[in-house]
Amino acid sequence: QVQLVESGGGLVQAGGSLRLSCAASGRTFINYTMGWFRQAPGKEREFVAAINWRFGSTSYADSVKGRFTISRDNAKNTVYLQMNSLKPEDTAVYYCASRLTVGDEYDSWGQGTQVTVSS
Repeated sequence: QVQLVESGGGLVQAGGSLRLSCAASGRTFINYTMGWFRQAPGKEREFVAAINWRFGSTSYADSVKGRFTISRDNAKNTVYLQMNSLKPEDTAVYYCASRLTVGDEYDSWGQGTQVTVSS
């Protein structure tokens, strides 16, 4: 059974930093892409960043490019999202998810971690 467990959320002032972690278990992820998504109150869930587990290639939403960095630690089966220069509009619940790299749908999701950025 696949498990994705996020951690690292919290309250931070604008301009500050946080690092989110997603501990993954239950399958071999080498053929998977890991993504971070977020959902703010009253808004739809949106894509933030993704990383190909095998090659380490990454992609980002325009709104976070240059501020957020996604990375993975193969030995720990963990994906990270380093968030710098945080803005109040980054406030949301952040979710980790996985999909087959050759697929379209993210089929496993974590429970989410709250990130709140105060102005």
